[in-house]
Order: sequence, then C-alpha cells, then structure tokens
Amino acid sequence: MKRAIIIVMDGVGIGELPDANNYGDAGSNTLMNIKKSVPNLQLKNLCRLGLGNIDGENLYDKVTNPIGSYGKCAEKSRGKDTTIGHWEIAGVIVEKAFPTYPNGFPQEIIEKFEKAIGKKILANYPASGTEIINKLGDEHLKTGCPIIYTSADSVFQIAAHEDVVPLEKLYEMCEIARNILVGQHAVARVIARPFTGTSGNYVRTKNRKDFSIAPIRKTLLDYVSESGMEVAAVGKIEDIFCNRGITKKVHTRVNSEGIDETINYLREDFGGLIFTNLVDYDMLYGHRNDVDGFAKALKEFDERIPQIIDAMNDDDLLFITADHGCDPTTPSTDHSREYIPLLIYNKNIKRTNLHTRQTYSDIAATIAQYLGIDSELNGTSFLNEIL
Repeated sequence: MKRAIIIVMDGVGIGELPDANNYGDAGSNTLMNIKKSVPNLQLKNLCRLGLGNIDGENLYDKVTNPIGSYGKCAEKSRGKDTTIGHWEIAGVIVEKAFPTYPNGFPQEIIEKFEKAIGKKILANYPASGTEIINKLGDEHLKTGCPIIYTSADSVFQIAAHEDVVPLEKLYEMCEIARNILVGQHAVARVIARPFTGTSGNYVRTKNRKDFSIAPIRKTLLDYVSESGMEVAAVGKIEDIFCNRGITKKVHTRVNSEGIDETINYLREDFGGLIFTNLVDYDMLYGHRNDVDGFAKALKEFDERIPQIIDAMNDDDLLFITADHGCDPTTPSTDHSREYIPLLIYNKNIKRTNLHTRQTYSDIAATIAQYLGIDSELNGTSFLNEIL
C-alpha cells in the first residue's frame, strides 16, 4: 500500500517571493537569515536530503550526492497565512485574499460578539500576542473581559487567562466568533490564545486552538479519504482543514510530540496520507523574533530525520516543506511572504533538482498521481521527474 507523508515546518521559508514587498516582507529569508545569525548551525540530515543544493542564495552545505530530490515552491495564492499555505499544499489555490484588519475589527462585529458572550472586550487592534497579554493582562484579570487582537494575517485572536476563562469557555467563545465572522468578514482563522501567570509575568500556554474557515473546494485530503485510503493528521492539521477528509488524527502541542506521532503512524499498516504540522518554529520562535530558539528547533528536527526515514516503508514517499516564512531576524513579528523548501525522499528516488515550482499545489498533484487518484486539484505533478 502506497503512502505519502507531508511534514510542514511551519514558518520555515527560504527567501522572499517577487511580490514580497507588497506584503512588507522585502529582505525576508527565514532559513538563510537564521544561518547568518547563527553561523555554526549545521543541519546535516536536511542537507543530505538536498537543502544546501536548493537554487538561490544558499548558506547551507551543498552535497555532491544528496539522497533526496530538492527544490522550492512559490506561493500562488493571495496571502501568507497558515491556512492559505496548507490549502495550497493540498491542491487549492486561493485567488482572493482573506480579509485583514490593520485598524481592528468593525464595531458591528465587536458588538455582535460582546452580546453573544455577555461581556465587553479589551483591545481590538493589531498586536504581538506576548506583548498584549502583558499590557492588558492585569485589566483582564480584574474584569474577566477577553482580549481581542489581530495581526498582519487574517486572524481574530482571543486571549484569556486560564484561571479566569476556563479552556472550554474560551473555545466556546472562539466558536461564537467563527459563526459571526462570515461573508465579507470571513477571516482565515479564529485562534484561542490562553495564558497563565501573574502581573508582569504572563505566558501563553500550549493549549492554543485554531478555528479555521472550511476549505473552499475539495482538497487532497478529501480525494484520498474518498478513495478509501486513510488520512492521518498530526498537530493542527485537523484545525486547518476543519476535520474535512481526515480519518484519524492526533493533536500535539510541541514539535517533539508531532515527530513522535508521525513515526507512530509510519509504523502502522495503512495506505494513504500522513499530514503533519510542526508549529514551534512559527508559534514559539518566529513570532517572537527568537533567532536562537528557532535555530535550536531546526537542529532538533534535523537530528530526528534518520528516525523518520528508518520508520518508512519502501513505498513511502516523504515530503518535507513549509507553509510560509516567519523570519525571526526582521523587525516584523508576522509571517513573511516567502518561497518554501521542498525536500523529497523515497528509497528509489532519482535525486532530482526540481528548481522552482510555480505553486505549492505541485505537491498535491504529485501525491495524487503517486496514490493513483483522479482529482481536480491545482498544480502539476513532478512524479515522473523523481521516480
């Protein structure tokens, strides 16, 4: 039984796209700028797969005989959001960008939300998540009012202290917001941002939960599951795709758990798709401009790649990629509009330089062909170039 594995290193871009300046991201290059800041960073297993051989500015070790195929993909969708990036990987290109709110959400939206939850809200403006909880955390504890904020991305974020608003209540608030944010205000994600701690020392917890808009068309996940094969989701994949097309799932809180659960699925006997999101790069380090933490997380994943390969069957086809950039070396704490790396491994891989693919959706088209599925997904398969 054939199986494809997609591992998304959330936020690990590999250079600004030609239109990056339109998004305020000129100069962003997550992987290379981290290497410049941490020159002793060695990613030997990713480089064995071909990371250092990818076209363009490349500071990582180039190897003579990589064990994988390699390249990078441009984003064809409008935006630089997690939802858009994952959907495009899964074969759906979003032509119209999701709405963003640089001046906060309209009053009519806020009034509907306040009426539905029975409380007033705090903030309603773009902000760093770590900064806003320290700025408004004390007032939140006194009033019980949730903190609402957004970013450069299409997100409605609700922050609340776990001792003031229990997790289930916070998730319920997110569901309410998700039902309000429709039509012209259909943001890509409503995000629960729980935190704990005391005045001056508030910290976000790992109980974040995303409430994404449903995919606008059938994705690779739908086609695989409808064909009778399994779709195993690891991490926040279930949230990003609103559980559509998923036959088994495990929600993880940190990268190490995501890698463990991916290996556990690899050891099971089924055909289809394993789709994993490793969120720490983005959530813990990219958005906080923590260069050293980002580099450490890359190194930790790199060290575990041999375990992933050892757990693979001969007919397993592995894709290691990303969904956007999140360059921690730039002043911005938002996502960055970047190419994504593409590393592919199979026992019989041809070890091909795929150069620059025009859309992330080429990944979905390739997997659909590999699994023998007829689909109407976007993208062009490169299967014949690698196997």
